[in-house]
Amino acid sequence: MTPFGERLRQMRRAKGVSQKQMAASLGVSAAYLSALEHGKRGLPSWAMLQKIIGYFNVIWDDAEELQRLALNSDPRVVVDTAGLPAGATALANLLARRISSLDADEIEALASLLDRPARR
Repeated sequence: MTPFGERLRQMRRAKGVSQKQMAASLGVSAAYLSALEHGKRGLPSWAMLQKIIGYFNVIWDDAEELQRLALNSDPRVVVDTAGLPAGATALANLLARRISSLDADEIEALASLLDRPARR
């Protein structure tokens, strides 16, 4: 599951609608919506994201949060380390190999470490 998919599911359930009902309102298939919620589908298009924001009638901060979550929810990430030091390539490969074995606390700790402002 992706951060966007998780939030989408929470919002849909809070509204008390099924995937089928929401999909019909958005003009997509229930299979697409399910894949989006489960992170088996790539990022929604900007137009689809706007439809979702309109569907839930969210404004300002909530809309920005959904957009931020969508941008951070690509389930197939490519890390280009060309031109970076060898350690960067080693780190990217290590993370790719080990990410599925990390627990939630380890993921949160790594994310917090990497989310700090960059040093110059």
